[in-house]
Amino acid sequence: MRELPAAVGTRVAGWCTRVVEADWFNTASFGLIIVNAVVLGLETYDRVVDRAGGALSAVEYVCFAAFAVELVLRFGAQLTTPGRFFRDGWNVFDLVIVAASLVPGARENVTLLRLLRLARVVRAVRLFPGLRVIIGGVLRSLPGLGGFLMVATLTIYLYAMVGWMTFGAAYPERYGTVGQAMLTLFLLLSLDGITDTLEAGRLVSEWSILYYASYIVVASYLLTNLLVGIVLKALDEAHQAERPTPGAPAVPALPPPPDPVVPTRATPPPPPPADLAVRLRELRAAMDALEAELARQHQVGGAGAPGRPATGRRSKAQRRAARLRA
Repeated sequence: MRELPAAVGTRVAGWCTRVVEADWFNTASFGLIIVNAVVLGLETYDRVVDRAGGALSAVEYVCFAAFAVELVLRFGAQLTTPGRFFRDGWNVFDLVIVAASLVPGARENVTLLRLLRLARVVRAVRLFPGLRVIIGGVLRSLPGLGGFLMVATLTIYLYAMVGWMTFGAAYPERYGTVGQAMLTLFLLLSLDGITDTLEAGRLVSEWSILYYASYIVVASYLLTNLLVGIVLKALDEAHQAERPTPGAPAVPALPPPPDPVVPTRATPPPPPPADLAVRLRELRAAMDALEAELARQHQVGGAGAPGRPATGRRSKAQRRAARLRA
C-alpha cells in the first residue's frame, strides 16, 4: 500500500515533465504572454475599453487561469522532489506573480493589479536561454555596479564643487548649488550640448576648456568603459553558469581506429652490449682451448696405452668444459 502513492507520483511527474518539456507547451506559454501584453496595452485606450471592456476582462481571466495551470504543471514535473521546484528562481517568481494576484488587497488596487499583470510579461525571459543569460548577467553585475556608482558619484561631486566655485556666480541656474552642478554634469555624461556648454564656460574663463576636457575624458570615457567592463564580465560569468557542469554525464567518445598494420621485414636483433660481447669472445676462446687440450690428451692416451683410455683426465676436462658452458 505504501508503494502505490510513490508509483502514482512518479507517473504523474513523468507525464508533467513530458508536457512541460514539449515544444508546443513553451510556444503556448509564450503566446499567452503576448496576448496578456496586448490586452494590457489595449486597456490604455478609453475607446477600446468602452467598446470591448468585457471581452478584454474575459481574456485577462483566461490568461490568468492558463498561467496558474502552467505553474501547476511545472510543480507536477517536480512532484517526486518538490524542493527542486523552489530552488529554481523563475518558478518562485511565477508563484509570487500568480499568488499576489489572488491577494484580496491586490484585486481592488487597480495600479497594483496592473503592475502584477505587467510583471507576467517578464515571464517570457525564462523561455529563451539568451534572455536568461542577459538577465543573469545584469543581476551578477549589481555588486560591481555598487562600486562603480560610488566612484562615479565621487568624481561628479569633485567636478561639481569646482564648477560651483568657477561658474556659480555666472550661471546660478546650472551651478548655483552643488546639487545643481552635479545634475548639470550628470546630464553632460551623454555629451549632449557639450559644445554650447563649453562656449558658455569660455566666456567666464579660458580654464574652462581644461575643466570640461578633463571631465569628458574621466567621466564620459573612463567611467563608461569601466561600466561596460563590469557588465561584460558579469555576462561572461552568466554564460559560464549556463554551461553544463563538469560532473554532468557526457557522451562517451568512440575509441580511435587502430593503426593499419604495414608488413615490414624482420629486423635483426640488436647487437649485444660491448662488455657482454667481450665476455662471450673470452668464453669461446677458453672453450676452443679446452677442446684442443681434450683432443691432444685423447691422442696421447691412445698412443701410450692402447686399450686403456684416459678416463680420469678426460672426465676432469669434461667437467671443466661443463662449468665453462654453464
